[in-house]
Amino acid sequence: MTTSAIETGGEAETEAKTFPYQRACPFSPPPEYTEMVQEDVSQVTLTGSGLRIWTVTGYHTIRQLLTDPRVSASRKHANFPFYFIAPPEFRTETSFIGYDGQEHVNTRRKAALTFTSRQVRKLRPRIEEIVDEHIDKMLSMSPPVDMHRVFSLAVPMTVICELLGIPQDKHDFFIKHGTALLGGHSSAEERQAAIVEVNAYVDDLIQLKKREPGDDLLSRAMADYASSGEEYTDRDLFNMVRLLMNGGHETTASQISLGTACLLENPDQLEQLKADPDLVKPAVDELIRIATIGDTAVPRVALDDIEIGGKVIRKGDGILCLGMAANRDPEVFPEPDKVILSRGSRKHLGFGHGVHHCIGADLARLELEIVWSRLFHRIPTLRLAKPFLEIPRKEGAVIYGLWELPVAW
Repeated sequence: MTTSAIETGGEAETEAKTFPYQRACPFSPPPEYTEMVQEDVSQVTLTGSGLRIWTVTGYHTIRQLLTDPRVSASRKHANFPFYFIAPPEFRTETSFIGYDGQEHVNTRRKAALTFTSRQVRKLRPRIEEIVDEHIDKMLSMSPPVDMHRVFSLAVPMTVICELLGIPQDKHDFFIKHGTALLGGHSSAEERQAAIVEVNAYVDDLIQLKKREPGDDLLSRAMADYASSGEEYTDRDLFNMVRLLMNGGHETTASQISLGTACLLENPDQLEQLKADPDLVKPAVDELIRIATIGDTAVPRVALDDIEIGGKVIRKGDGILCLGMAANRDPEVFPEPDKVILSRGSRKHLGFGHGVHHCIGADLARLELEIVWSRLFHRIPTLRLAKPFLEIPRKEGAVIYGLWELPVAW
């Protein structure tokens, strides 16, 4: 693959950088971001592909780009900024997250009916039950316990399976394949095999729902297509299901584990949360901001020359919007490196921005609110069973997180 010459203040950059970089700690940006933040718009070379792309770090610059019709989310562009070796299916087997314009609007609408604020609020009693059931399971075990495996992954997986009408015995199947698709260590062959296996399962599920529709998102989307007279294919449906499965469990699971660890590492803030249950709502957004699990998960391609941040991004160039840098902008978030639960600002870019703003943001907030309300109420002595910086992290993964979270009480 080739990309156009990228100009930097009239001079071409010559020093190649290998991206993505490792964080200093799970809640601190990579040291290399310091210089990139000063530049706002700069150039890096991607690991694996060797593709030269732009990175954007400024809060306002990113928001401007993500509402600019001259940028595309489509994976089909030659210079789409994959920072790993991507199998062909990553370009073709996508859903609304990788669509532009009216195609994005039409496809997203089918899923959006389930994720309205009103529909999400109806889920609270059931999510509370699910959280309590998994706290019970954790308490039945002898510590230390890997909370990431038995709680953080299990809670959102149970929720999303119920929403989509997927049998609960498929947890391990989707966790395994979600790790292959979004983890930082999978080969192109492993990612490709995961797509094939998941698509085969979802295809069988679609045929089942056609014969025996239920009260779930997939059945409702199919009925909506039929009643509207719009053309659709099974491929449209299983791409949507795969996207919602991965986006609905991997992201929330990572946020539960990282947010819990952050609270345990900031005992003064945790004590405030325990003393004031109403603090949980702003706490959710602060913990999403400080962790920014999707730091490198907002890729785009320029459809035309774009002058921004004092640079010119040429037509066809790949772009990565670095949310963690933007979420530390001191003009938007005073004392940005501090965890201040009462801050509670929803200005953060943890759910993206613009037309591709995370469809499940309200659901994620509700799950996290319930988790951190009930977890520390029922296990007030919860603590890490291992020094935090010794816990293995998902460096280079599409969704940042922890591989485990050993806890005791």
